[in-house]
Amino acid sequence: MTELRHGWTTGACATAAATAAYTALLTGDFPDSVRITLPRGQQPAFALARESLRPGEASAAIVKDAGDDPDVTHGAVIGATVRPGGSGVTFRAGPGVGTVTKPGLPLDVGEPAINPVPRRMIREHLGKVAALYGGSGDVVVEVSVDDGEEIARRTWNPRLGILGGLSILGTTGIVVPYSCSAWIDSIRRGIDVARAAGRRHVAGCTGSTSERVAAELYRLPDDALLDMGDFAGAVLKYLRRHPVPRLTIAGGIGKLSKLADGHLDLHSGRSQVSPDFLATLVASAGGSQDLVEQVRAANTALGALQICQKAGLPLGDLVADGARTVAQSVLREAPVVVDVVVIDRAGVIVGRSRAAE
Repeated sequence: MTELRHGWTTGACATAAATAAYTALLTGDFPDSVRITLPRGQQPAFALARESLRPGEASAAIVKDAGDDPDVTHGAVIGATVRPGGSGVTFRAGPGVGTVTKPGLPLDVGEPAINPVPRRMIREHLGKVAALYGGSGDVVVEVSVDDGEEIARRTWNPRLGILGGLSILGTTGIVVPYSCSAWIDSIRRGIDVARAAGRRHVAGCTGSTSERVAAELYRLPDDALLDMGDFAGAVLKYLRRHPVPRLTIAGGIGKLSKLADGHLDLHSGRSQVSPDFLATLVASAGGSQDLVEQVRAANTALGALQICQKAGLPLGDLVADGARTVAQSVLREAPVVVDVVVIDRAGVIVGRSRAAE
């Protein structure tokens, strides 16, 4: 099997672009490629996709390569313009980079959405350039992303209150294929924003349909809705450390049957629906032996649900109760009350856990 290729974060690309631009501002020449040092010591080199030197400012841009990761920012052009001014390194949001408008993120409201690690990387690299070429190090760095506002619509940014474009992200500088770290980080930031907004009830939803159902059922605002996807464990483990008084988990019968069976990663490639587990639930609820065997032979969780619906046995409720029990075991003693809502593919509620304690 071919090993998947790693890529580079937007923060690494912005660091490389800013380093190239400041080098040109001080020397009059752009490097043929610009090499940076990442937080863990790797030293990738980046080719410049665009460069411009004008009186009092220099700009450079890098095409982001996310490797083999399905990243929405793969191929985005990350630019940086450097101008003298200020004290130390001052950051500004250029076109396509968002601005923070809600509390709860690791940046103050009104700040460019350039996260702390990329800021530190840029400061360190520009400091080295200043020392090498006799610069003061007092510069304004404006980071931009071509079409960033459009790309950002496919991310969590609007819900997190980051408006006008993308965030410049990255803690290691490296994108690990299919690590899903960006999604999990977005879940955590979503919880942070909900807590900062004083939300006492959040919903972790496996998809857009379950999100709509939870929002309508409980009249939840956008910033209380967590796009959990397959990462139930990420939601529960973060809430264990950063609790919100009430959590609703909403999702389809297939994914939530996996949660009820103890799986915290609900992706089809990493966990499977167990007909034996569903059959055990049916048996524990007093289902006939014939019904138990029909469920055991079902091809999908939805098929098992339909069989039980015809027999008058509430498999959806049993799955919801089981998922709630697993969720509570992960939350441990955290002060979070959990309920679970199970839907079918049409968004019809087919199961709910017992009343929240």
